[in-house]
Amino acid sequence: MGKDKQLVWVMYDISEDKARRKIVQATEEAGLYRVQYSVFLGSIRENRLDELCLQVQEYMDEDTDRVYIFPMCEKDFKRVKTYGEAFDEDMVNDEVKSLIF
Repeated sequence: MGKDKQLVWVMYDISEDKARRKIVQATEEAGLYRVQYSVFLGSIRENRLDELCLQVQEYMDEDTDRVYIFPMCEKDFKRVKTYGEAFDEDMVNDEVKSLIF
């Protein structure tokens, strides 16, 4: 992972389909990968993360929707425990795979 990038988790619970589609699209365009239906993971530049945060706030209904964005350092990420099926290896990039597996 580049020095100017950081790992980030994005998790959401969005009730409206249109808003959910826009948030998913923005998250994928930011270079994050879906690891579960409503969970994305990837590495991102800080300024791109700021843009993503603004987009998410624009699309969501702050009274009913929830979005969690968790930056995580590589050291802590390597301590993540996964059980069961965990990640779909085909859905995450090689950079993130090398940290997971």
